[in-house]
Amino acid sequence: MKFSATFIFLFATAPFIVKAENNDPPRKKKRGSYLIELPASLNTSNDSSRNITLFQSSELPFKPSIQVGAIVHMFASGEQTGFGAPSNEKTAKDWNKGFSVYRARVLVGGQLTKKASFFMETEIPSPIGVQSNGEKNVKVSPIILDAQLEYTFNPAFQLIAGMQLVSNNRNGLQGAAGLMANDFTFFQYPYNLFANSPLQGNFGRDLGINARGFLANDKLEYRLGVFTGRNVDGGAPLRTVGRVAYNFLDAEKDYYYAGTKLGNGKTLAWAAGVDAQANYYNLSTDVFFDHPLGNAGSITLNAAYQYMTGGTQTDSKYSFATLIPKQTVQFLELGYYFKKSKLQPWIRYENQDVSADPTQTGAVKPANFDKLNSSTVMGGGLNYFFNGTGTNLRLSYTTRTYNVATTIPDDYTKKTFGQVWLQAQFFIF
Repeated sequence: MKFSATFIFLFATAPFIVKAENNDPPRKKKRGSYLIELPASLNTSNDSSRNITLFQSSELPFKPSIQVGAIVHMFASGEQTGFGAPSNEKTAKDWNKGFSVYRARVLVGGQLTKKASFFMETEIPSPIGVQSNGEKNVKVSPIILDAQLEYTFNPAFQLIAGMQLVSNNRNGLQGAAGLMANDFTFFQYPYNLFANSPLQGNFGRDLGINARGFLANDKLEYRLGVFTGRNVDGGAPLRTVGRVAYNFLDAEKDYYYAGTKLGNGKTLAWAAGVDAQANYYNLSTDVFFDHPLGNAGSITLNAAYQYMTGGTQTDSKYSFATLIPKQTVQFLELGYYFKKSKLQPWIRYENQDVSADPTQTGAVKPANFDKLNSSTVMGGGLNYFFNGTGTNLRLSYTTRTYNVATTIPDDYTKKTFGQVWLQAQFFIF
């Protein structure tokens, strides 16, 4: 009888699970820590009555616990038609205006045993209200976004199984509740957002098993997992994603990283990661700095660089050659949080520079393909954290610059289109 490597691994770890369950000291978690969308640095609850007791005493029976929460992003917006569909038509400069519910998530988390916890959340797969194409969407059925089980053997080794957030870079592993900019980046994980994306993702999530742990006095974090990735017939090779991060100042133990810490703590983290399946691979490095600067507040800097390609092999049904062209991605966010006024101005720069191999471009000339698929995003905004991450307002203006084909063969001109958001967030747990 043949067993898969996954089943063999589960059988092999079973004795360690039993041993871990019998050797767990009493401990407490802050309220909200099961709802891992909220990084610990942004959980400002200090009321001991709001702490979750994982179990009252080593002499008492363990009692499972559960939490429910919600996060909502809604906004008034204006967006030029060409922002999502660039062209030289005059209508590309027209502004679509309206109101939308962008995110509406219900979060459920809890402790199952002394060492095992779970996290689930739902999401609306498209905004309710005005879409980027100007049409109005009023009925949206929610989907399961996350459904994961985590088992902590010890701080150096944890296993997370199920539908979970997957990325080799920091921004792709941030929680929606702790963003600094108005949204996630455009290019750092564009190939695993949707079911029809090359990696067949679910808003950056994938199904699989992920190992994670902390070493060197919790300064060194590693993540290494295998996931389904793109699967056209059940026989595709698995997707492997790994990441190593070192924290030079405060340790970071959040599953979902913070995009800004609002003056809570001192962080300098450098990381490198890899994402690979078949002939596709993505190599990345990123740095995050969040630290008090002067008496007024604290600075936040988040920068990253990625190189990715779908390879050049085209004779395999699992090939990514025509799905993910060779490219580099640069990313930078910079902001300053004024602790007295609770205001945070920020700026963002992103650049996707495609330099595809001729085997990746099909019938399109490589030079034309590169121009059509490269673009730059710049933006900035002002956040008002009058109630921290619980309730806040964000005003932003973002531009996206494309190379747009003219009527002359092989000729392109740069066109820039704008987007304005006034966004409100509430997060309750």
